[in-house]
Amino acid sequence: MGKKDKQARNAPVEGDVHLDAVEGEAKEAAWTLPNGDAGVGKKKKKKAKHAKIGKSYRYVDELVRLQFELIKLQDWVQKEGLKVVVIFEGRDAAGKGGVIKRITESLNPRVCRVVALGTPTERERSQWYFQRYVSHLPGKGEIVLFDRSWYNRAGVERVMGFCTDDECSEFLRSCPLFEEMLIKSGIILIKYWFSVSDDEQERRFKERIDNPIKRWKLSPMDLKSREHWVEYSRAKDLMQKFTDTDQSPWNIVDADNKKKARLNCISHLLTRIPYKEIRPAKIKLSPRQKDDGYVRPPKTSQHWVPTVY
Repeated sequence: MGKKDKQARNAPVEGDVHLDAVEGEAKEAAWTLPNGDAGVGKKKKKKAKHAKIGKSYRYVDELVRLQFELIKLQDWVQKEGLKVVVIFEGRDAAGKGGVIKRITESLNPRVCRVVALGTPTERERSQWYFQRYVSHLPGKGEIVLFDRSWYNRAGVERVMGFCTDDECSEFLRSCPLFEEMLIKSGIILIKYWFSVSDDEQERRFKERIDNPIKRWKLSPMDLKSREHWVEYSRAKDLMQKFTDTDQSPWNIVDADNKKKARLNCISHLLTRIPYKEIRPAKIKLSPRQKDDGYVRPPKTSQHWVPTVY
């Protein structure tokens, strides 16, 4: 590693970006094996199998192994026409976005999409509460990841006074019935709650304040939530008491360690949907069409991006 790389790694801002880039580069190298196959080499499989024993795994190796499994799951969901909903809830800065990013980055966005709704409009506030979420539910062969969901009502809306006590009570009564309807309609519903300690959340908030790359993640509502830590805890406990059902249980992720939380969550997700590997058909490129006298326009007639690098 050169002197500049070491400086970037140690810098509070550039270092974070640098580490993300290093992780991305390592994953790209692992996504394609030397023999040209994507994650199907015997040597790679054997290595991945031993990588998860005890603590003797390497984060990037294990993440890539899980991402290959997610691709198999995606193919199975498409083939069988499954409808999958995964809900990600938890404290602010608990790492939900990081997990969602690692799940989606190797998948087809036409199959696996993320729903992260903003503040409801006046019209949406006048509708049945679940209505604006229903339009985002998956069709056959689709996976939808909710980065926060209808559980806003039992969390931020309840604590910050955006809904009445009666509206919250009605939500807690009707939510299990709503989810039961989804499940009976054929939707596979999986719910995750990311649990992070007070000290760790404070450390991540301070990091976001000092880091312009992450500062956009820190909203005024996030800062306000720190003032209501105990109220959020009580709201979460009440919510899970009513909505942690046999049909639709809450799966709690210990999120104090981001990397472990990512691996544990993805690993658990893969066990919730039985799937089989579908061997892809071999693709052979057809010959390119002959130019038949085609003449390319001169480069001087086009607006090219300057070659800075």
